[in-house]
Order: sequence, then C-alpha cells, then structure tokens
Amino acid sequence: MKKIIYTITSVALLFSMLLASCTKDFTKINTDPNNTPNALPQQLLAPALVNTLSYNLIRNRNFNNELMQVSVDLSDAEGKVFRYDFRASWADYTYNGWYSELTNFKDIYKIANQELNYNKSFIGISLICQTWVYSMLTDTYGDIPYFRSNLAKDSAVYEPPFDRQKDIYLDMFSKLEQANELLKANKDIPANSDPVFSGNISRWRKFGNSLYLRLLMRISGKPDVAANCIAKIKEIVDLKPGDYPLMTTVDESAILKWTGGGPYTSPLMGVREQDFRQPGIASFFIDHLVAWNDPRIDQTQWTGTNNRWGIATYSGAYLGVPSGYAQGENPVKKSYFLSTTSAVTLMNEPLTGIMMNVAELKFILAEAAVKGWISGAADTYYNDGALLSIKQWLPNWAVPITTFLTNADMAWDNSATPDQKMERIHLLKYYALFLTDMQQWFEYRRTGHPVLPKGAGMMNNGVMPARMTYPVYVQSTNPTNYKAAIAAQGPDVISTQVWWQKP
Repeated sequence: MKKIIYTITSVALLFSMLLASCTKDFTKINTDPNNTPNALPQQLLAPALVNTLSYNLIRNRNFNNELMQVSVDLSDAEGKVFRYDFRASWADYTYNGWYSELTNFKDIYKIANQELNYNKSFIGISLICQTWVYSMLTDTYGDIPYFRSNLAKDSAVYEPPFDRQKDIYLDMFSKLEQANELLKANKDIPANSDPVFSGNISRWRKFGNSLYLRLLMRISGKPDVAANCIAKIKEIVDLKPGDYPLMTTVDESAILKWTGGGPYTSPLMGVREQDFRQPGIASFFIDHLVAWNDPRIDQTQWTGTNNRWGIATYSGAYLGVPSGYAQGENPVKKSYFLSTTSAVTLMNEPLTGIMMNVAELKFILAEAAVKGWISGAADTYYNDGALLSIKQWLPNWAVPITTFLTNADMAWDNSATPDQKMERIHLLKYYALFLTDMQQWFEYRRTGHPVLPKGAGMMNNGVMPARMTYPVYVQSTNPTNYKAAIAAQGPDVISTQVWWQKP
C-alpha cells in the first residue's frame, strides 16, 4: 500500500509538471522538471502556481460558492452542498492536489538553497507559497500532516503524523518572517518564471506580509494566542510599517492573470458550457448587488450585452433563487453565470486567478481598527476596501466611493454597534473575496458574518459545515496517525470545529 501511495503521488507530480513542458512561457527550456536532474526553481514556480490556482478555482465554484450562497446547484438529489450535505469524496480533490503542489514548492526551496543555485528570492517565494497552501489545507481539514509531510520520496515517510493546527499556524508565521527578511534583498527573478508578479520581488514581499495579516486575524480569537496576534498586527501596521511593506494598490494584488496562452488558460474553460451555466445564482449574492446598483453587474458599464461577471438576466432583471430550499419546493432557475466564450464571462475572465487582493487586506485593517488594535481610521480602510474591490474589475470607474456607499445604504456609521460594523465590513468583504479559493467560507466560520439566510432544507442542523472530512483512503493508508488525529481534534465529521473555531 505504501508503494501504491508513492506511485500515485509520483504520477500526480509528473502530470502537474508536464504542464511546464507545454509552452515556452513557463521556461526557456521545454523540459519536465521532475525527470531531469537539472531542474531549477524558475522551471517549477509557474506550473506549481497554475496548478494550485486551478484546484482553488474548481472547488471555489462547486463547493465554496454553494456553501456561501453565491450559487445553487438546483436539485432534489442527495449530497447537495448548498444544503450542507456533501459526500466524503469531496475531500480528495484539494487534499491530493494541494499536497502534490507542496512538493513542487518545497523543491524550489531545496534547490534554491544549494550552493550553485543559491537564491534568496526563490527561497522567500517558496516559503510564502508553502504557507499559502498549508493555510488552505489546515483551514479546510483542521489538523494535517505538516512538519513531516511530503517526505515520501526523500525520506520514505509514507505515514506522516498529523500536527496540531496551533503548531502549524505558529510555524507558518515563522516562515513568513523568514520570507520577509530574505526578500529584503529585492533581487528580481526571471519575469517569465513568475506569472503572478513577473519577477517583481518587492510585490512578493508585500503579498507575504499581507498574507501574514490574513492568518494573524484568523486565529486572533483564540485566547491562548490572541495577545501575541494583536501585538504582531500592531507591529506590522503601526510600529514597523517600513519593515513589513503591504499591498496598497490593485496592481500589487496577488493575481495570476489567465492570458489564454498555453497553460495560462483558466481552468474554468475546462468545465463543459452546459455544466457551467447549470447552477442558478443565489438570491443572497445577486440581491445585494442589484440593491446597490453595483457597477460589476451594471450592463451600462460595458459594450454589447454582457456584464463584467457574465450574469444572465431573467425576464430582463437580475434575479436569484433561495439557497437551502427544502426538497420538493423546486424553485425556477433565474439568473446564472453565462458560459459563452465570445464575450467576457467568468469562464475566460483573466482576473480569476486570485491568491489575495488588496481589497481583502483593507477590510482586514478595517476590522483591526474597529477592535482598537491599530491606530488607523476604520472608515478609511472600509472605504478603501470598497473602492479597490470595484477597481479590481473596473479600473476606470470614477464614482466617488462615498457617493456609491451612501446611495447603496452602506456608508460607514461610527455610531453603529461593533457587531453592526463587523456585518458591514464582512458583507463587502464577501464580494471582495469572490473567486478567492474558499476564503469566504473560512471567514464566515471565523466571524459568523455576513449573516446568511437559512433555508428549510439545510442539513447539519442548519449549521455551516466546519471542515471537510479527511479523504477516506487516509484511514487505511495512515491508520495510526489518522486515529491519533481524530482523538485529538474530534470525530472526522463536517460538524467538528477546527482549533481556531473552538471557544
């Protein structure tokens, strides 16, 4: 069985690396890095980023969006995610895919540390990318193999132990500290090896520190680490901003743009057109945008008949369907995401390869300001987040953000209660996180915001699932460590809270 696991892992890695040999855009040398002793970091980075974002986008579409009332896969069948009902097999795709790409990111670190290839920039980028992927893994599953994961090939560790989420987070913080120091040298890398920042190391450093704030905020509610998290947030933002540069503009957002050339084709293009347009758009998602007269779905902003996000109207209006409806209600599908490739739709939109955008960062800072952790004005961060969230999609949009928010009845209110302020921040943040892996789900689990309506057909006692279960095969291939993990964390079910969710 151990040999089978290693073989499956190797095949997955080989498949992901074959992507690198499809186009000269990845490297100047068309080779399969896994089958050459001369693999270099610049050969590994682009395919690892493309593959990871491909896993993210597919699960964003058919898992996160269903849980978070972006879309509704209308059916009375069992196992519908929008009803908080999903099969254990859902776990395999991201678990296998993310761990596969971690091997590539770790190889970048290992090779860039060799004397002949020593490169601080690639080492720092590797640490940031490892943290990015590990954070998605642990936020999805809870306790996971971390310190001794991905060692089957080099060290014959076929049954890695599961590490506690608290320990994982603290080590991820250490990785981001190291990356920030390494990237101070600001030595750029080949532009064609980096489809996110085109080799601009200062932007990688800003992304790493912005990611740091995302993760600090995520565990800031845990009493045993809260004081340290709050102190670190203040250090990054107020006390040592020169030592921890952050993203400030849309251009600095960590987004891999799908140009349509070779492997830089959106994975959503691989979804059959009839399948892409099958889910209806949820009422929660579309109703706010309509009420706000949001320009991201305003057809007057564009030539032709399609809006930026490619949303179809129903009888001339944008209308959604309720999520979580009971079996037998059978609502009619109304608006949906268009699947034509003859205009801009989400299938071919270049901007969907989102790792983290600057609008998310601004809303993190708004929350920190409301809680009194940093000295900045919450309304300024809030307004900036709202503006940059729109500017990401509409760079030429010129309406003053205060005018837009006032007309949308979403203007900042200093007299509101802390909970009302959190709801307002996280409702706008919900749209800023659109298409960003499963961050909407993670943030809802952390905060309970934005408040989502509860349909009569929801399962799991109407409570948002707290995690994905571990892949079923882990029970047989790593039984001792699997049993230890569930003994420590709780039963391997979707209602078991991960460490940062527990009171």
